[in-house]
Amino acid sequence: MKQSLQLKLGQHLTMTPQLQQAIRLLQLSTLDLQQEIQEALDSNLMLEVAEDQPDPKEKAQEKQSEEGSALEEVTNEGAQAEIPDELPTDSTWEDVYDSMPPTTPAAASDQSDYEVQRSKAETLHDHLLWQLEMSTLSSQDRAIALAIVDSIGEDGYLATPIEELFLGLQNDFEELEEEEVISVLHQVQNFDPPGVAATDLGDCLRIQLQQLSDGTPWKDEALELVEHYLEHLASQDQKRLKRALSLDDEQLSEVIALIRSLDPRPGSQIKPDDSQYVIPDVFVTKQKGKWTVTLNPDIAPKLRVNPYYSGMINRADNSPDNVCLKNHLQEARWFLKSLHSRHETLLKVAQRIVAFQKDFFDHGDIAMKPLVLRDIAEEVEMHESTISRVTTQKYMHTPNGIYEFKYFFSSHVSTATGGECSATAIRAFIAELIESEKKEKPLSDSKIAVILTDRGINVARRTVAKYREAMSIPPSNQRKRIL
Repeated sequence: MKQSLQLKLGQHLTMTPQLQQAIRLLQLSTLDLQQEIQEALDSNLMLEVAEDQPDPKEKAQEKQSEEGSALEEVTNEGAQAEIPDELPTDSTWEDVYDSMPPTTPAAASDQSDYEVQRSKAETLHDHLLWQLEMSTLSSQDRAIALAIVDSIGEDGYLATPIEELFLGLQNDFEELEEEEVISVLHQVQNFDPPGVAATDLGDCLRIQLQQLSDGTPWKDEALELVEHYLEHLASQDQKRLKRALSLDDEQLSEVIALIRSLDPRPGSQIKPDDSQYVIPDVFVTKQKGKWTVTLNPDIAPKLRVNPYYSGMINRADNSPDNVCLKNHLQEARWFLKSLHSRHETLLKVAQRIVAFQKDFFDHGDIAMKPLVLRDIAEEVEMHESTISRVTTQKYMHTPNGIYEFKYFFSSHVSTATGGECSATAIRAFIAELIESEKKEKPLSDSKIAVILTDRGINVARRTVAKYREAMSIPPSNQRKRIL
C-alpha cells in the first residue's frame, strides 16, 4: 500500500481552557466560588482586590489639612522639634511621648475567621458522658454505665438488649450478675434528658412519668396506661381504655393529654447544632409594584489587574521574567472575564425565573406554575445543561424566605380545562386540605384525589400518596384523633 500526504478541511468544537474555566466557575456554589477566588489571588500576582480609592482632589485636601493642623500645633505649643536629651527627675518617657497601644488578644481574635472560633457541638453521647463523670459510682459500676452509654442510639433508646450487655461485660467481670447491670441501667435512666436509655416506647414514657412530681394530676392513671394498655392508645380504642381504667371521656382526655406532653424521642433534645449557612446569590424585592432581581454584592470581592505589575511588561522582551508576567496577565484577564460572564448568566436566569413565577411571589406555593429547564433555556438562548449548572446550589433571597433556584422547577399535571398545574402547587393544595380536615375523620388519599378532581386537577390516588409521603405527612389512619 502506497503512503501519501493529504490535506483535509474540517470543523469541530473544542473545549478551550478559557471555556472550561468559565463552565467550572458557573457551576460553583457561593462558598466554593469564594475559595476559588482566594486561590486565584494567591497564585496570580496580577490579580488584586479593587479597594475603594479616594478621590485625588479629596486626598490632596486631606493632606493640606493635616499639614496645616500639624503646623498649628507646633506654633501654638512652641513645640520641640527634637527629643530632649534629659528629662525631669520624676517623669518618664511615657509621660512625654505616647506609646503605641498594645495588641490585645481580643483584637486579634476579631480578625480571625468565625468558623475557626466555633466550638465542637455537643452530642447526646458527650452529654451522657459528662453526667457519668459527675456521678459517684464504683469502678465496676462506672464501666457498666460506660457500656450502657455507648449502646444508646441518637434517638435516646438502648440499642443493645440488656442480656447482650450482660454477656459482654462478663468477660471483664467474672462474678457480675445481671441484676447489677439492671441496677446501673436504672441509674443511667435518671440522667438528662428524661426517658434516655429506655428499652422501648412504653419504657420511655414510664421513665418520664415517674420523674414527675407526685402531685401531678392523672400521673397514676397515665402510668397504668403506658405499662399495660399502650397498644389500645395506638389504635384509638376509646371504649377499651375507658373500661380498663374506669374513666369517663373527660377524664380519659386528661390522661392522654398528659401522655402527649411527653417526648417519645428524648435523644432529639440533645443533638449537635451544626448549621450550614446559606449565602444568597441574588435578592428579589418588590419596587413600585414590580419584582426586581439584583446580585448579592458580597458573594465575591471586586477584582482587578494590578496596574503596577502590568506596566512592567515589555512586549519586545522575551526574558523568563517578562514571559511569566505576560502569562499571569493573560490568566488574570481570562479569570475576570469568566467571573463577569458567570454573574451575567446568573442574573439573567434569575430574572427569567422571577418573571415566569411572578404569581408565586405574590400568592405563595399554590400559585406555582410548572416550569422545566427548556423553558428558561429558550428564553435566555442557552443550552439546558448551562441552565442546570446555573440553578445548582444557587439561592435566591425573597420576602418569603430563601429558595434554591431548582425549587422553582417542577413537573406539571393536566387540568380539566386543558391547562397545567405544577407539582409544587398540588402539594400545597394537599397540605391545605389535610390541615383543615376534621381530626376525628381525616381525609383519605382517594378522597383528596376526588376533591382535587372537582377543582379541575386530574391527579390519581397514588400520586396524592406520593406527594403526601414526600411532605412527611402520615396516612389517614395515623392522623385520626378520637380523643
